[in-house]
Amino acid sequence: MSENKEPHVAKFVYDFTEGNKDLKDLLGGKGANLAEMTNLGLPVPPGFTITTEACKVYLGSGEEPAALRDEVSAHLDALEQKMGKKLGQPDNPLLVSVRSGAKFSMPGMMDTVLNIGLSDRSVQGLAQQAGDERFAWDSYRRLIQMFGKTVLGVDGDLFEEAIDKAKEAKKVTVDTDLVAADLKKLVTTFKKIVKKEAGRDFPQDPREQMDLAIKAVFDSWNGDRAKLYRRQERIPHDLGTAVNVCSMVFGNLGPDSGTGVAFTRDPASGHQGVYGDYLQNAQGEDVVAGIRNTVPLAELEQIDKKSYDQLMQIMETLENHYKDLCDIEFTIERGQLWMLQTRVGKRTAGAAFRIATQLVDQGLIDETEALQRVTGAQLAQLMFPRFDEQAKVERVARGIAASPGAAFGKAVFDSYTAVKWSRSGEKVILVRRETNPDDLDGMIAAEGILTSRGGKTSHAAVVARGMGKTCVCGAEELEVDTKRRRMTIPGGHVVEEGDLISIDGSSGKVYLGEVPVVPSPVVEYFEGRMHPGADDADELVEAVHRMMAFADRKRRLRVRANADNAEDALRARRFGAQGIGLCRTEHMFLGDRRELVERLILADTEGEREESLKALLPLQKKDFVELFEAMDGLPVTIRLLDPPLHEFLPDITELSVRVALAESRQEPHENELRLLQAVHRLHEQNPMLGLRGVRLGLVIPGLFTMQVRALAEAAAERKAAKGDPRAEIMIPLVGTVQELEIVREEADKVIGEVQAATGTELKLAIGTMIELPRAALTAGQIAEAAEFFSFGTNDLTQTVWGFSRDDVEASFFTAYLEKGIFGVSPFETIDKDGVGSLVKAAAEAGRRTRPDLKLGVCGEHGGDPESVHFFHEVGLDYVSCSPFRIPVARLEAGRAATQAAGSDHR
Repeated sequence: MSENKEPHVAKFVYDFTEGNKDLKDLLGGKGANLAEMTNLGLPVPPGFTITTEACKVYLGSGEEPAALRDEVSAHLDALEQKMGKKLGQPDNPLLVSVRSGAKFSMPGMMDTVLNIGLSDRSVQGLAQQAGDERFAWDSYRRLIQMFGKTVLGVDGDLFEEAIDKAKEAKKVTVDTDLVAADLKKLVTTFKKIVKKEAGRDFPQDPREQMDLAIKAVFDSWNGDRAKLYRRQERIPHDLGTAVNVCSMVFGNLGPDSGTGVAFTRDPASGHQGVYGDYLQNAQGEDVVAGIRNTVPLAELEQIDKKSYDQLMQIMETLENHYKDLCDIEFTIERGQLWMLQTRVGKRTAGAAFRIATQLVDQGLIDETEALQRVTGAQLAQLMFPRFDEQAKVERVARGIAASPGAAFGKAVFDSYTAVKWSRSGEKVILVRRETNPDDLDGMIAAEGILTSRGGKTSHAAVVARGMGKTCVCGAEELEVDTKRRRMTIPGGHVVEEGDLISIDGSSGKVYLGEVPVVPSPVVEYFEGRMHPGADDADELVEAVHRMMAFADRKRRLRVRANADNAEDALRARRFGAQGIGLCRTEHMFLGDRRELVERLILADTEGEREESLKALLPLQKKDFVELFEAMDGLPVTIRLLDPPLHEFLPDITELSVRVALAESRQEPHENELRLLQAVHRLHEQNPMLGLRGVRLGLVIPGLFTMQVRALAEAAAERKAAKGDPRAEIMIPLVGTVQELEIVREEADKVIGEVQAATGTELKLAIGTMIELPRAALTAGQIAEAAEFFSFGTNDLTQTVWGFSRDDVEASFFTAYLEKGIFGVSPFETIDKDGVGSLVKAAAEAGRRTRPDLKLGVCGEHGGDPESVHFFHEVGLDYVSCSPFRIPVARLEAGRAATQAAGSDHR
């Protein structure tokens, strides 16, 4: 259709028959997939979608597009004709739901209103048509409750308290035990709550209900919880949400009706089977809210065999069509199955790897697509430790394993406390009866989430899986009392707020106290201690092994390690490192050697300086020999000394106190006084921008030449031992080519002397670290003297932004993240517009000067998934990161090389 090809045309409403799954930008994920299921001939209640473009106009101007009301009216007329009844018609009302649906799934973050069209008049007609008075009044109270909270801003707890009082009066425990007369009284109570809290009556005009609900859904895009969720998930803020208006079908018509959520595979493990939750005599919100505990989907076969068989067939159709795990919402209305939603389902990290390899084996996707189904962030989750099953611990409950991981912390019972304690450095577990979207702050802050209600499809489970957060749901043995801030476990023991608990999201087990942890099997695999096998852990290892093999075959970027000693180098090599991209030599001078560097820096005479250098040379050489041996045959980039000067000087305050005390006691203190005078002379207000890097090498004669000599002699020794050392010398903090030329000239002279003395030919590449804006801007000049560039993005970020990292992260980064100034810290993911533009410009300028210039990055961004994609795009040759991040960088480098255009598997 022309509308599908030209979604920019000013058309704001699409019937479900008009769209398809590829129009998510325009129709949102829910609307696009409802259209797709309609086109597949599946039983979808008729309806229409208001586009994200309409939302953008509304949010930008505060008013709906002029044409929107007429378009909605035309589609509503068509829907009424199709259904044979009108919205809110007194004797036979058409009822609709108004639901949000952004491009990316944001479970529970935006608003939904069901049963629109019910009023004091039409509720009687619904009761007559359904032959069920209880159902009609239950539907009406649900509408007033949702509308009051979502559209009119009434505190939702007021409605819940009224329901609790009604149940107490009847001496019942579940909503379904309330009869029609009880629900009719609740409707009266709910309307009084609306009148008092909102200052207006609940609207009786069905069209007014629908129009206000549509606006409320638009407004919910900019609600606090939606904005927080988007920042957490890095979803752009300018997408807007679509609104889906769908004819209602009812799961609360009695025991032959119900509602459920199904997955075509287990979203927690990835295993194939029948997974999901079902709730008889209920509407959809009851399942995801976790208010009533569901039954496993498999039990639907005994409850309603016909609907169960039809659902299984539809699930197979959808999985084969989408070629992925599908998350499905459905309702059964008196034996008739209706499909209300499908989407590519969120899954745990382990499930993502298993499912990707399963789909390859089934021939549904190829290796390239499989790499788009997993992420480096998921792989990092799989490398975290897990609970030690052999530990002697006290298990107190078991719930549903909703999102894996091993988490421990102090029990807290509300979101505010979770955030407050977390900011104070405490690890916390958020404990609730069930979570709701208002708990998002606390869920983000907590190490894990524990609920006594709900299943794998409850709000807590879905959101936790999306965040990669450990979660145990439906631990019915626990009696959670949020008002008294405590929970009671079987046997009567009480866990007060602040008590330590542990939860295992892989088994659903809950423990008292802190449970010891053991290494992840995935880490053991990378370490070479575990091999693919048959049991569950090995099955995951097999999936990871295969995905890593896919990535290694596809990637262009090489992956090196940041390692300063042989032990780290060997571990990095086991993790798949293809060399060392950064060896920080200042780390070799800590501990006992620190005094030698201190004496060198403070030396007054050439003799004192020479003596210090002579003592340091053999120590440096030994370090380099061990490093070359560990990385034999692979490149090793060694950065010459680059400490902020204060790290190797005595603390000025402590030294001043020592001198003052000695003077007061009239004790000899000539050496301390001389040292204090020297420290005062070299003291800097901002050491990060002071005498360090190449500046230190130029000011202290012999420092860099000592290091180069140690390096060259170590390389010659390894060659004599039949080794294959591939050393690269990196000059730090260069801001102008002249600095590099001077150091290079001295280095070349020393290398020549070592070659002559040992009779060994040495090929040592000399390059520089690009970590200052001026170096990036003059990269074309610097490349004349450099054989490689390594981008030091940590310092480049500091100097581009004018940040002192150690100060700003503690002082104002939290506020910047909360206000949305940062989506993520620029020290975590590279700032593409600022720092990234300098990296790109420097790479291009450097290669114009020297086409064979080798380009890499050695800041912490080298192991960040999103940043790896950027470095691939700008043409770097390698990234370098900490040993633990090497598998992540390898995987993301493969994904970057095979990134499918338009892929939105998040």
